[in-house]
Amino acid sequence: MSPTSPVPRSGAVVGVLAGAGIVTSLMQALVVPLIPELPRLLDTTAANASWIVTVTLLAGAVATPVVGRLGDLYGKRRMLLACLAVLVAGSLICALADSLAPMIVGRALQGMSMGIIPLGISIMRDVMPPERLGSAMALMSSSLGIGGALGLPAAAAVAQNTDWHVLFWAAAALGTVVAVLVLRTVPESPVRSGGSFDLIGALVLSVGLVTLLLPISKGGDWGWSSPTTLGLFGTSAVVLLLWGAWELRIPAPLVNLRSSAKRQVLVTNLASVLVGLAMFAMMLVPVQILQLPEATGYGLGQSMLAAGLWMAPSGLMMMVVSPLGARLSAARGPRTSLLAGALFIAFGYVIALGLSGSTWGVLIFTSVISIGIALAYAAMPALIMAAVPATETAAANGLNTLMRSIGTSTSSAVVGVLLANMTTSFGGVALPSENGFRTVLIFGACAALVATLVILAIPGRAARPASAPAHVPPAQEPATTPGAATS
Repeated sequence: MSPTSPVPRSGAVVGVLAGAGIVTSLMQALVVPLIPELPRLLDTTAANASWIVTVTLLAGAVATPVVGRLGDLYGKRRMLLACLAVLVAGSLICALADSLAPMIVGRALQGMSMGIIPLGISIMRDVMPPERLGSAMALMSSSLGIGGALGLPAAAAVAQNTDWHVLFWAAAALGTVVAVLVLRTVPESPVRSGGSFDLIGALVLSVGLVTLLLPISKGGDWGWSSPTTLGLFGTSAVVLLLWGAWELRIPAPLVNLRSSAKRQVLVTNLASVLVGLAMFAMMLVPVQILQLPEATGYGLGQSMLAAGLWMAPSGLMMMVVSPLGARLSAARGPRTSLLAGALFIAFGYVIALGLSGSTWGVLIFTSVISIGIALAYAAMPALIMAAVPATETAAANGLNTLMRSIGTSTSSAVVGVLLANMTTSFGGVALPSENGFRTVLIFGACAALVATLVILAIPGRAARPASAPAHVPPAQEPATTPGAATS
């Protein structure tokens, strides 16, 4: 398939790539309904079962920047198909698992598919006609939230009514279908970068990320002042500093830190961490409020499935708002869209303080927050790709996706500490208190407001439009050779 042949079928390309992103995000929501039951299902302890969630996060964080660079070097479509193959393999392992070890292996493989989203955004930049690019990237970027919101009720329905293994058989089937559609519909990007793969940089970065994210995820269990937690944080700081020094020395780095240090890229990535920090409360608090017993005085007594259905409109809202965010970016610039997104997120958390007492109120404030997430996610790739060469888009988007993940991981730890220390006794069981939930909502609002201040530091005008013509040979792009890229 030639690079230019799919242009008349750009709608199909967008649909397939967005579908791939949604399937990837489903992997994050897949086990949420199972979390309370995992120790019993796998005959293990709750602490051991938590690795099933943690390992997915770690694998995704490590794989995303590495897969992005491999896509820039060897072909983004090729790496996207490789990610889908790994996703299917991981799903099959989980579908056949009845014990902890194979589940951890399978979930790690599923987590490695997170590289699909930055790869899809970069393919769009390279092969889509400029007039379709903004809305296409917005939908692809928002697919991470869309899949999670829509996947939760579906996963809950399956978990309640069938054997839990069906969730993973379905994931394998979806991954296979998407892979076939990618083969038939999506062209390979014509844009490649020069140089070779930085294996040492990939290994050192992997160590740095694991030693950073592991204590963030497990610090609550180990103790935040424990030698293990503090030792891992210290190791991470040293390793990442060494990694940065290495990346600046070599001609073909894994991540071009000089491009990443440009004001537009650097501040956008910092804002991405804060948006990730802000959005996690929306992923955790509403579903708990919906499911807690009414007798608590603040729970709404919904079943797992009903709670998922009340949350589903937030995913649909993201799908509707994403193209509107692209239009706003085209008219006013992506910084405006990102700023509007952060303000919507903050506003949603503020009104949540008064609306969390009813199911309709939960639907309203989660929808408002979802509007903000969609606007923010639509703007981030446009800001990143306006500031980096076309030959580095997959790696740059991979780094931006990683920044969001670091934000959500950190938020998970903070929210976990808040809810674990602000509890009430109900029937002899410690449950998160109403004040605990309110504190988390205020935390989300504050993180979003800090993000707005950071976003104001992004340059008002992009150095190059995000919808620059896609079919530009690498030789015509700036910084297309390893030496130029790092000069």
